[in-house]
Amino acid sequence: MRLNVNPTRMELTNLKKRLNVAEKGHKLLKDKQDELMKKFIDMIRLNNDLRVKVENELSQSLKDFMMAKAVMGTEVLEESIMIPIEEISLDISKKNIMGVSVPEMNFVKKGKDNFSIYPYGFVQTTGELDMAIKKFYDILPSLLRLAEIEKSCQLMADEIEKTRRRVNALEYIMIPQLEETIKYITMKLEENERGNIVRLMKVKLIIENE
Repeated sequence: MRLNVNPTRMELTNLKKRLNVAEKGHKLLKDKQDELMKKFIDMIRLNNDLRVKVENELSQSLKDFMMAKAVMGTEVLEESIMIPIEEISLDISKKNIMGVSVPEMNFVKKGKDNFSIYPYGFVQTTGELDMAIKKFYDILPSLLRLAEIEKSCQLMADEIEKTRRRVNALEYIMIPQLEETIKYITMKLEENERGNIVRLMKVKLIIENE
């Protein structure tokens, strides 16, 4: 389907310029799409590996926690972990990956004035609770990293889809329309040129015959 334009030389020049821009834009977007796909696949692999690691560590932590609960009892356990020894907040900034703004997350910790991570004494608690608390504490950075990567993957997937639609629009709609219109105008101009030549030849013959 060609564009509805007047078949003039000026229009032909403008369309050729538009076609050149469209082809360059298509190449840039295609390169961006390919690069985004490479980075996306790398991040998906990293995400899968990290998810397996986090799930395994969480499973072990929960087993230790349930064992401590069984030995200590629910009341003693809840009293032991009722008062936190530090406050943890989340600092979120942005970084750019191939034009995609993805989150960069970090923990901000406040309140802990000693080297212990345990919010309780060791008289009424068990070693299982100590191990569960330690594992939960150690897994927090990996858990945060997993959330960061999963959100980045989601944002990159959205950008890949948008880029794919633009590439397809250029490749299957705009560029073919421009090419067909340029071909049509070129043929029209050539036809007009031949018509002018025929008319000039007729005029010449008429003049010669007179």
